[in-house]
Amino acid sequence: MWYWHGMGAWGWAMMLAFWLAVVILIVWAVRSSASPRAPEDRGAFRILDERLAKGEINADEYRERRAVLEGQP
Repeated sequence: MWYWHGMGAWGWAMMLAFWLAVVILIVWAVRSSASPRAPEDRGAFRILDERLAKGEINADEYRERRAVLEGQP
């Protein structure tokens, strides 16, 4: 019953494990290439930090704007 075309239960289990690993690798490759990861998408915070460092805004204004960006009232 377990032997079909000369392959035993272990042969079928190994073949199933191999194809499962292939599918998992393909899914992983597609997902990782479909959404390239940016270092951090915190552009507004970076700009705010740069403006403070350049002296364009003072510390109070920095804290206010950062709170707004973080969603705090």
